[in-house]
Amino acid sequence: MDFIKHFIENVWVQRGFWSIVVILFSLLLYRVVAGVLTKKEKKTPKLMSSKKNRTIIRMLKSVIAGALSIVTVLMVLQIYGVNVNSMLAGVGIVSIVVGFALQDSLKDIIRGFVIISDNYYEIGDVINYGSNVGPVISISLLTTKIQDINTMNIVSIANRNIDKVEMNPGYIYIPVPIPYKVKVETAEAIMHEIIKKVSRLAAVKEAKYQGINDLTPNSQNYQFYVIAEDPSNTLQTRRDCLKVIAETLEANKIEIPHNQLDVHDKK
Repeated sequence: MDFIKHFIENVWVQRGFWSIVVILFSLLLYRVVAGVLTKKEKKTPKLMSSKKNRTIIRMLKSVIAGALSIVTVLMVLQIYGVNVNSMLAGVGIVSIVVGFALQDSLKDIIRGFVIISDNYYEIGDVINYGSNVGPVISISLLTTKIQDINTMNIVSIANRNIDKVEMNPGYIYIPVPIPYKVKVETAEAIMHEIIKKVSRLAAVKEAKYQGINDLTPNSQNYQFYVIAEDPSNTLQTRRDCLKVIAETLEANKIEIPHNQLDVHDKK
């Protein structure tokens, strides 16, 4: 009994116990708040789109998680006898030095709020960032994450770089090379046939013929564009369109032009 009494009265045991209580309470509080926000996320409000609703709620979760983490750490430090008030008073002196080190992070946080308030993009939107193209899967205070449709890798973009981000509306421009021996009138009739077939594809929202786009040594390149129903699925949509083109040209007995090499035998 004495051992148990001494164990319970031990200062470090008590500190450890109350530290665990604080941490568990913070986790429980976050689970409750996150649960409420998740329920709200599933409902579509009248004044905002469902995508914007999800974006705002997920950012709120990020902010709440960060705030609770900071408060929990401070409370645990207080339990272990650290003078938190003095430490916070010294923050004003240290903040100038830290501020320079965290300039980029501060820019990310500010831009994070700008992304939401100015509707730069929302969760589910497809964006271009350099050579990466994909849907936005999360927006936090510091970063935006997309899943690249080419590699399926998760790409993190610092929020301060939103000026390098472009919205991708799902436009796909497709050239169709047709030999010069095929008259323009015939070629355009075939192009309209291709457009009709492409328009019937489930993945295509709209298709429009644009005319002759280029004259190469081997062919006249006719061009059309399609708008994908799902901008994150543009690669497969393009493949489906190319299959239609190949089948239509084959049905009309037109060979796709290819580079030819003339060899002259000098004797």
